[in-house]
Amino acid sequence: MFLFLLITLVVVVGAVTLAVVGGGDGGQLAEAPPDRLDDPLPADRPLDREDVEALRLPMTLRGYRMADVDDVLGRLGAELAERDARIAELEEALAGARTPGYDDGEAAGGQADFEGSGS
Repeated sequence: MFLFLLITLVVVVGAVTLAVVGGGDGGQLAEAPPDRLDDPLPADRPLDREDVEALRLPMTLRGYRMADVDDVLGRLGAELAERDARIAELEEALAGARTPGYDDGEAAGGQADFEGSGS
């Protein structure tokens, strides 16, 4: 029985050795993913959809790096707040620029009444 276990052990060790040494294409190992964010978000311009879609956060043993995720979410939150403030500012300016009592619906209705009274 001991001889059988010894032969089995030698065969298994030999098979594993051949698989590790002789297996594969003989090339190098695949490049490991970066452990830091290689292509950070552009700092010189606002973010757009393509920037967010192209973003790939590096993985760690238990998920994503918290510092990288916090940086990206902080940047996105700041830009969204800035855009919301700009939209509110433009809407306020637009509301102040409108003349009181003038509405597109009233103008169209008034024109229709004018054309109808002329015939």
